[in-house]
Amino acid sequence: MRVAIGSDHAGFALKTSIHSLLVDELGVEVVDTGCTDCQNGKSVDYPDYALPVARMVARGEVDRGILICGTGIGMSIAANKIKGIRAALVHDLFTARAAREHNDANVLALGGRLIGPDIAREIVRLFITTPYSGGRHDRRLDKIAQIEQSHASP
Repeated sequence: MRVAIGSDHAGFALKTSIHSLLVDELGVEVVDTGCTDCQNGKSVDYPDYALPVARMVARGEVDRGILICGTGIGMSIAANKIKGIRAALVHDLFTARAAREHNDANVLALGGRLIGPDIAREIVRLFITTPYSGGRHDRRLDKIAQIEQSHASP
C-alpha cells in the first residue's frame, strides 16, 4: 500500500509520529508531501499541503492520503474540493472505522492540536487496515459521484 501524507505547521509533530507507524509497523510506502521544515515553527498554509495529497489519491498514484493541521477542518475542506476525494475528519476510533467501512474514505484528516499521538496512531492503524464494506453503502457513494458530476461547477 502507498499512502501520501501532508501537514501544515500545526500538524508537523503528529505527522512525524504517524510516518514512523506507517513505515516501521504497518509496512506502508509513504510519500511525504510536506511540510518538511515546519519544526522551526514557521507558519504555512494548509491548502498547499492538502491539495497535492488529494490529487495523488484522486489520480490513483497512492491508495490513501493522510492530512494533519491544527483541527483537521481546513485540510478536510480543501481535500474534498478534489473530485473523487472522500476526506473524513476523524477524532476517535469509531469514526475511523466507520469512515472506511461505510464511506470508503480515501483521505483521513486529523487535528494535531486536538488529539494525542497515541490515539492518532490507533486511528491511522484502523484507517489503513479497515476495508470498505460495500453492499448497501455502494448506492450512497454512487449518489456522491453523481453529485460530483452534476455540480462540477457553480
